[in-house]
Amino acid sequence: MTGHHLILGELTDVVTGEVLEDSHDERYRQKIARILLTEKGFSQSDITPRIPLTVAAGARRGRIRVEYMAAVDGRDGMMIKYGPGSLITRHRPALAMARLLAGRQIPVVVVTNGEDVDILDGDSGRIIGRGFEAIPTRDQLEAIMARHAFDPISPARTEMEARIVYCYEIDGSCPCDTDICRLGEGEA
Repeated sequence: MTGHHLILGELTDVVTGEVLEDSHDERYRQKIARILLTEKGFSQSDITPRIPLTVAAGARRGRIRVEYMAAVDGRDGMMIKYGPGSLITRHRPALAMARLLAGRQIPVVVVTNGEDVDILDGDSGRIIGRGFEAIPTRDQLEAIMARHAFDPISPARTEMEARIVYCYEIDGSCPCDTDICRLGEGEA
């Protein structure tokens, strides 16, 4: 099935150098990556793009993509989730994704629609900043990480967070959204 995004050609990913389909959403993703690289002090090796995340809600399974994880000295510290539309509806599933990606709490969660940005404390979910200028620099993230416990997520909490992601991101998604994949039994 083809997606519903207007393909405008191709562009080169600023993090990996890969050639990607050029869409409005991908332009916003690249804008975010450029800010991390040029204004926030991260190197290309600090940023992991397009991270697949498989979640389950009972027998139903699906896979989504998380835009970016930023690391300091090889340790994940900030997850960035892009999605068009309202930011407030993206807070809870983004926090859940950050808890699932590494099996422990990621300290900083960034939610953006490409124009507006909310920065969330990974532990509490509180908004700790707004706007691109409030995204932590690499040095600021390193200081945040030095104070963070990186507590593991329990199996019961992992199951609950996966159900939240499935509900918000997969269950109600558009069938033609190519960033989301509903999986059959046995698929990983």
